[in-house]
Amino acid sequence: MKITSAAFQISASALSGLPDETLPEIVFAGRSNVGKSTLLNTLTGVKGLAKTSSTPGKTRLINYFRINSDCYFVDLPGYGYAAVGRVEKAVWGDLLASYLERRHAITLVVLLLDSRHPAMSSDKAMMEFLEYHERPYGIVLTKYDKLTQRERVQARRMVESCGTKAKFIVNYSSISGKGKSELLAHFDYYISQ
Repeated sequence: MKITSAAFQISASALSGLPDETLPEIVFAGRSNVGKSTLLNTLTGVKGLAKTSSTPGKTRLINYFRINSDCYFVDLPGYGYAAVGRVEKAVWGDLLASYLERRHAITLVVLLLDSRHPAMSSDKAMMEFLEYHERPYGIVLTKYDKLTQRERVQARRMVESCGTKAKFIVNYSSISGKGKSELLAHFDYYISQ
């Protein structure tokens, strides 16, 4: 996949605010502060397309970005951030679950895992949720450049052992660009579905 245009489309706080299901949706999910917005910005080459923050839990809406008029990239709120109130966390959880269960246009979920903490219980729970609902997913190990070679091997093995049903696993660095072309190549198949 070659991205020639990327633009913010819409933010929604409820399923009723989502766009019509006319284009395939590639969904980006992961824990708060795992690097979803940074990944979207580096993939598209558009600085500031997705808002980044050093404060976890900043994305609170489902954000749609139209890519090449071919598909949407969808940025979901992060899960697992403890400083968010219990009621707000429950609302986000219901919204995410409903979206992932009911949205027919979803062709792929890209699950981002922090390579420094690759097998957290919340990430394993998300994999189980996706598998239960028969959603195809791939795994992206973010912040890969922050690991030593030995740590990279260990992180990869750990993810391979718990993400056995993942369609792919990509090691990604937003700094060096490692993994970008590999990840975009995987998307071609899911856009043509």
